[in-house]
Amino acid sequence: EAVVQEFRPAQVGESFGPTWETCWFKVELSIPLAWAGREVHFVWESDGEGMVWRDAQPVQGLTKEGEKTSYILTRSLKESEPHSLTLYVELACNGLFGAGKGSMIAPPDPDRRVTLSKAELVVFNRDVYELLVDLEILLNMAQLLGEEDQRSFQALYTANQMINVCDVTDPSTFPAARDLAAAIFSQRNGESQHTIHAMGHCHIDSAWLWPYEETIRKCARSWVTVVHLMEQNPELTFACSQLGLIPVLWQAQQFEWVRSWYPGLFARIQDFVAKGQFIPVGGTWVEMDGNLPSGESMVRQFLQGQRFFQEQFGWICSEFWLPDTFGYSAQLPQLMHGCGIRRFLTQKLSWNLVNSFPHHTFFWEGIDGSQVLTHFPPGDSYGMHGRVEEMLKTVKNNKDKGRVNHSAFLFGFGDGGGGPTQKMLDSMKRMSNTDGLPRVQISTPDQLFSVLEKESSQLCTWVGELFLELHNGTYTTQAQIKKGNRECERILHDVEVLSTLAVAQDSVFQYPASQLQRLWRLLLLNQFHDVLPGSCIQLVVEDALQYYAEIRRAGAQLQEEAVQSLCRDLLQPEARSTQSTLVLNTLPWERTEVISRPGPDGTETSALVTVPSMGYALVQEPFVPPQPVAVRKQEDGSITMENGVIAVCLDTMGHLTSLRLLDSGRESVPDGCYANQFALFDDVPLYWDAWDVMDYHLETRKPVTTLLKPLEITLAGGLRGSVRFSLQVGKSSTLTQEIILDAMCPYLRFQTQVEWKEAHKFLKVEFPVQVRSTNATYEIQFGHLQRPTHWNTSWDWARFEVWAHKWLDLCEHGFGVALLNDCKYGASAHRNILSLSL
Repeated sequence: EAVVQEFRPAQVGESFGPTWETCWFKVELSIPLAWAGREVHFVWESDGEGMVWRDAQPVQGLTKEGEKTSYILTRSLKESEPHSLTLYVELACNGLFGAGKGSMIAPPDPDRRVTLSKAELVVFNRDVYELLVDLEILLNMAQLLGEEDQRSFQALYTANQMINVCDVTDPSTFPAARDLAAAIFSQRNGESQHTIHAMGHCHIDSAWLWPYEETIRKCARSWVTVVHLMEQNPELTFACSQLGLIPVLWQAQQFEWVRSWYPGLFARIQDFVAKGQFIPVGGTWVEMDGNLPSGESMVRQFLQGQRFFQEQFGWICSEFWLPDTFGYSAQLPQLMHGCGIRRFLTQKLSWNLVNSFPHHTFFWEGIDGSQVLTHFPPGDSYGMHGRVEEMLKTVKNNKDKGRVNHSAFLFGFGDGGGGPTQKMLDSMKRMSNTDGLPRVQISTPDQLFSVLEKESSQLCTWVGELFLELHNGTYTTQAQIKKGNRECERILHDVEVLSTLAVAQDSVFQYPASQLQRLWRLLLLNQFHDVLPGSCIQLVVEDALQYYAEIRRAGAQLQEEAVQSLCRDLLQPEARSTQSTLVLNTLPWERTEVISRPGPDGTETSALVTVPSMGYALVQEPFVPPQPVAVRKQEDGSITMENGVIAVCLDTMGHLTSLRLLDSGRESVPDGCYANQFALFDDVPLYWDAWDVMDYHLETRKPVTTLLKPLEITLAGGLRGSVRFSLQVGKSSTLTQEIILDAMCPYLRFQTQVEWKEAHKFLKVEFPVQVRSTNATYEIQFGHLQRPTHWNTSWDWARFEVWAHKWLDLCEHGFGVALLNDCKYGASAHRNILSLSL
């Protein structure tokens, strides 16, 4: 498609754009005959990300920020080789990290233009390059090994001798200078030296500072470069954790489109997978957030990921690879075990703002006692560059010295792609077994973990969650994404329950497996660790919300089809001689609840119904509750509601001043305190705006006190009682809340609508309760977790803002209060105050 376009002349220094545009360049090269026997490169430098195409195939990524600015045309020009050829360069008008305006993590500048700063045909002097690499390593050894280490002086004097021997105008002096360096590099280590397992790596965020669509090209640019490096360096290994992105990022609807973009690339990758060089790791569909997806979503991440690896490469992953996620649920070890994984690698806890995590290699134990061997690369990065200082840091920083003597070293440009470079490989070859430096071997995840397993007898065990003491704001940022995730998880659950029941009852019904897989993959894609947390640009948010809308639309249709099949007889007009309502329950316990249903005249009416577990009921004459809801307005404007189970009192501001459990008479709200208290905090973090909320935000608490509409009764009782009020929040936001009490219901419901127009503010709702406990309980995936309600230690107060799923609970013997939600994740429980971040 590109090559048949009409091309116009372009000049170095010219700019192209705007942001996210694509420009194609036709590059006609003519290599001088005088360059025979020389190594010839095509050099291209620009602000954008480029890719060289040759003979209709991608052959090389070109990204200045990733130190890839040249494409090797020939290692030694022969007469038989073509001296004239045509290349195409595809230029994306965005950088390795998007197009942030003024700052990398700022919103993209829509009018940014990229400049072509260099387009040249050059002779590459490899002898000079090799000399420079030698000198760089020797000088780094001299600087970094320290005055107490004799190798530091040996390296320094060798570098000095090389300068004396080398005459830059006389290439014949270069070999003697290189021999001096080789003598140093050939002096071997002792057997006890630490071994570094170096693996090529290229962390590519599925979406972050660029949209999903650009990620497809980032993968191609990065991985075609890796494949090209492997052809030149057979020892290179590359650990790839999101290999599914090229053929399946857009799976159902755009699978063929992506494959037609890069028809030969995936086949080449498969060849190197078979050779053991290109190594799929991870085991999940994407590198998802480690906290917020539900248990079922996490299972599906592993199911879809492992199934893909099995189908494409004939094996499943034995390592879970999640280097850049903002904390790790205590349920993950059990889920890993269930999916055939016993090994885990990450490094994100090195970002902790308060406490330094005490281990780099350890056993991680989940809430059921499952353990996985866990390794954090001691260099605290997944984007190393093969430098001396990084090797020394890997050894010095290792917190498990004496217990294990091996560690991982992931090298290559990452986040925005890029991957390893030839210089990184050449540097590490010199350090492979050089006295004074750790041993460096090109390795694989399996080789690393296998030797760690053999050395694991003295390792420590960490029990419970791996909580990242940073990025706590990601539990709340982008409320619509959080709501979409929770709703779509529920929709897919309900569709599967109803479809399974329909299959069991009706042999004609076709289970919608392919449709569900498509919807699950859309949801799993949105759980990527910069999308679900909300730490992405607006373009990505818009894409994510469209995917949620599609899941809602298609899910509603599938649900309707399942219900029609499951309850066909009950839905026939003759079966419904009287006014009746079919009610389904997709949860695994019997439920008695008040529902809304359309009345004969089209208005909504309420009914109290009981529906069995995972079943349905046809409701004709709803039963009357033993005690209806009573709603009464008091002289001071406050309102009381009571249903025989609980009794509540609300003041005119909507504060909950009393919540009593009637059978015990126990009061839940402490004297003089207000529950359902909205509070506004300043939210000005140190740097990562969408990611972070700092502990000092708690010092800026301001109760929301501006009343727009006082509390009024909206439903006077019977099956349901409700009241409503409105508040002004901050300078220009409004909050409207309806508080509902249903017959026979042991909880009070709050339906809250916020029109949010504040900047750098954080809205929470607080519930002080008359319960004393040193721990609060939070729902997590398929279980729950306890966290302290006090701040005795730095580990405690670093959890000033935590995450939970559908509930958090504070209880003592015989009594407790729980706070439930349908679309929130950020929460806290300090002393006796339960707080939900809105």
